Amino acid sequence: MASTTSTARMLPGAPVARRLLDDVAERSRALRESGTVPSLATILVGDDAASAGYIRIKQRQAADLGFSSPHVHLPADTTEDVLHHAIADLNDDPAVHALLIQYPVPDHLDYAAALMAVAPDKDVDGMHPTNLGRLAAGIAGPTPCTPAGIEALLAHYEIPIRGREVVILGRGATLGRPLAMLLAQKRPTADAAVTVVHTGVEDWARYTRRADVLIAAAGVPGIVQPEHVRPGATVIGGGVRYAGRRLLPDVDESCAAVAGAITPRVGGVGPTTVAMLFQNAIAAAERAFRRQVPM
Repeated sequence: MASTTSTARMLPGAPVARRLLDDVAERSRALRESGTVPSLATILVGDDAASAGYIRIKQRQAADLGFSSPHVHLPADTTEDVLHHAIADLNDDPAVHALLIQYPVPDHLDYAAALMAVAPDKDVDGMHPTNLGRLAAGIAGPTPCTPAGIEALLAHYEIPIRGREVVILGRGATLGRPLAMLLAQKRPTADAAVTVVHTGVEDWARYTRRADVLIAAAGVPGIVQPEHVRPGATVIGGGVRYAGRRLLPDVDESCAAVAGAITPRVGGVGPTTVAMLFQNAIAAAERAFRRQVPM
């Protein structure tokens, strides 16, 4: 195994998130001065402590940014009808611009069906099929937060992407697939040659070893080792799992001895994901404001 001595440039997400959230705060201030308070509503089903904690973090961030944050907390035995009624109420409320259903929901509920019930323009996660279709077609709309955060991170640190070979290890609907579409689009911060591989591909490492930028999105702890990385490549750890409260990333820390630039084990893509959630929310509020203002 390669030495664990780090020679790579670290790419923390916090400075990127600060810049993105500063932008959100300025746009929020402008909307409030025009008489519109941006709003991010949340729905929590059940009493999972971790999920409740995530909601509290989002509510605190919303308050810091000048958002209202209406919240619906439903009991764990809530029926599909009750959940969908709550979603419909928030969809119909003109004061609510963006909506988040905290995942996971109790096993007897269908999260995919709940997501489908969210109005696409209020889908702050960018995961409604309508919004994934917009992404595929290059039409503006809410963008999946983790992929958008990764693009923002690469742009912030001026990692060359245009015309470079980007390999994404993982094909999941929330990260690998939408990220591939995003980075292939013709934009200064994208326009890459993108290859998506996964653990079902025999000798997937022959693809990752040639990548200028390797993005791990498999959700398999430690799957990316130094021997899977081209020396000098940029490595982004997007996939994680948890063992209790401990975060287990896809990218082994020893990869820093080979990579030219790499996200840290903790505090890499996570902060940018949260920041992009609020980027989607402020964009939704701005769209709603423009619909109200006579042209």
